[in-house]
Order: sequence, then structure tokens, then C-alpha cells
Amino acid sequence: MKGLGGLALALSALFWLGFAGPAPAASGPIRVLVFSHSTGYRHASIGPGVEAIKAMAGSSGFTVTTSEDPAVFSDASLRNVDVLLLLSTSTNPKDPASEWFVGERRTALQNFVHRGGGVVGIHAASDSHYHWPWYGQLIGGYFVSHPKGTPEGEVRVIDGKHPSTTGLPSVMRRTDEWYYFNDYDPRSHLLATLDPASIGEKDVNPNPVSWTREFEGGRVFYTAMGHTPESFRDANFMKHLAGGIRWAAKR
Repeated sequence: MKGLGGLALALSALFWLGFAGPAPAASGPIRVLVFSHSTGYRHASIGPGVEAIKAMAGSSGFTVTTSEDPAVFSDASLRNVDVLLLLSTSTNPKDPASEWFVGERRTALQNFVHRGGGVVGIHAASDSHYHWPWYGQLIGGYFVSHPKGTPEGEVRVIDGKHPSTTGLPSVMRRTDEWYYFNDYDPRSHLLATLDPASIGEKDVNPNPVSWTREFEGGRVFYTAMGHTPESFRDANFMKHLAGGIRWAAKR
């Protein structure tokens, strides 16, 4: 009987532990891996972007590791990462061989997401891995086209209460390269849009610019802004990015 009583107490403890609510948020700095390898169009903003993210890390509560080596995508390496930041990691849409998420690297990324890892995509992170549908589902859409050049456009914040938009102007004039998307997932939580008329386009529908997603256990923050080197000297853009990283890390 004593054995049964002890078993009952143990089961009771397990029961209440199971319903005690979520575990407390992780403490310590957010460990960010900035990955900036590209085999498609190589953006001039990548170098300034890496340096700007490293510079803001300490004041924003991050630690930053940088890499352009696809071999970093292993289960062992990603165990030490809270947020994977994909900085304009373009591939060639016409060449499947340009894609580096293959074999065990795909599995490592999926495992990272499934155990709750955060993913942040900047600009050409959506211009990547067209031959792996899971990747497009992760990001929430694929880049399809952009108007010529980098015209000044009007960005409207849709959700001003999100960590990535808190404190931003409700309307911002920005110079950037403005993406249009294929397979945009309307279930994404939209943060900001572009007014196409502000850049001379005939389209009257607001164009998605930034969004978040809860995907297969992980969190994804994506912004199409960030084509120009000047973006990474823009206080509003960097505030947007820092908030997105914190949200993706569940902080």
C-alpha cells in the first residue's frame, strides 16, 4: 500500500506540473546567428547590415555570431542559437544547384524551428530556395518582382502595438527596393504595408512589407525592407529589426 501511495503522489505531482503553465522565459542575452551567404544577387547592404546588427547587439540584449558557411546548419551548431537571422540570402531561382539547404542542412533547420527557434528574414531572404516549398512556407511567401530602382515610398504601420513597430511613426517615407510576392500567406500577421501609388504603381492594393508567423513551433519575423546600405543607418528600421528579433526569440 505504501508503494501505491507513493505512486499516487508521484502521479499527482506530474499532473500538476503538466498544468502549471508555460515555463518562464529564458534569461540571458538572445543568441543570434546572422547568416549572409548568397548565391543569387549579392546585395551591397549585406556588409553594412552585418556591422549594424553587431553594433546594436549589446544595447539590445543580443549576442551575435556571423557566418557565410552553409555548414553551420547542423543540429549541433543550431543548438546554441535562439534566433537565426537570414540577411538577404538570395539564391538563383533558375538554378536548383544554387541552393544550400539540402540534405541534413534542411533537417537541421526544420529541427531548429520545431524546437521553438526564431527566424528573422531581411529583404532577399524571400528571394531564396524556390525549389524547396517548405522554405517558402516558413518565410510566408516568395519574391516575384520589384519596380525599377529604389524609389521613395510610403510605408504604413498596420499593427503599432507589436514589439517591432512600437514607437515607429504610423506612416514612414522610405527609400528602398519594393518587393512583390508570390504565394504570400494571408494567415501571416501583417505589420506594415507599402502604398503602391506612392511609388507610381497602378496597383491600388496595399503591398505587404513586414509580417510575422507562428510556424511549426517556431516564430518567424520577415521584413522586405533593407535593400539599401542606408537602411542600416536608419534608426526606425533598426528599431523595427531589434523588436522583430526579440519577438522571434519569445522575449
